[in-house]
Amino acid sequence: MAKILIVEDEPNMVAGLRDNFEFEGYQVLTAPDGVAGLERALSESPDLVILDVMMPRMSGLDVCKQLKTKKPSMPIIMLTARGQEVDKVVGLELGADDYVTKPFSIRELLARVKAVLRRAGTLPKQGDKFAFGEVEVNLRNCQVSRKGKALEFSSKEFELLKYFLNHPGETLSRDRLLEDVWGYDRFPTTRTVDAHIVRLRQKVEPKPDDPRFILTVHGTGYKFVG
Repeated sequence: MAKILIVEDEPNMVAGLRDNFEFEGYQVLTAPDGVAGLERALSESPDLVILDVMMPRMSGLDVCKQLKTKKPSMPIIMLTARGQEVDKVVGLELGADDYVTKPFSIRELLARVKAVLRRAGTLPKQGDKFAFGEVEVNLRNCQVSRKGKALEFSSKEFELLKYFLNHPGETLSRDRLLEDVWGYDRFPTTRTVDAHIVRLRQKVEPKPDDPRFILTVHGTGYKFVG
């Protein structure tokens, strides 16, 4: 069970985040200001810190700087208010692993937390079964069903879906997908990725032309949000 520290001075937001993270199976710690957050992070060594920029007693940026100096491997996601572009840049320069702009959807934050934890190697290994929307995926048996009805997948379509499931919330470039799913030695093209995405969406999306799960990140690639 990953342990998450939420450093945030807005009680309603803390309560909402705690409820959602505990529902997802995380252990949750909280701190109401920067000083308390820094002390708790150093004493209890959480697996990840969610850190608001605008904090009483000590700013989130100062907390981030000190944490990364004393515990450089501790993952940090910064929460910034809309329009605080400078804070985002500074936070990343200080070592923050990611940032989310308020207001944000809890689904987006959860996806980013999972992605950061996975990169940090602290997220427990996934099981053999996944579910999103009306789709169920059994990795062990290489089976995909929707509304209980089995779907036919080519081996490469299944490998691509599996890759998305193992990298939720991450923006995956076409080149990365080509390298990790196809292998450059096979000389595929980015059009190969796009064609497979189209077929994948037709099978797993409720509305393939308006996808919910396999999203296009314009100019970059794709992102899976389950």
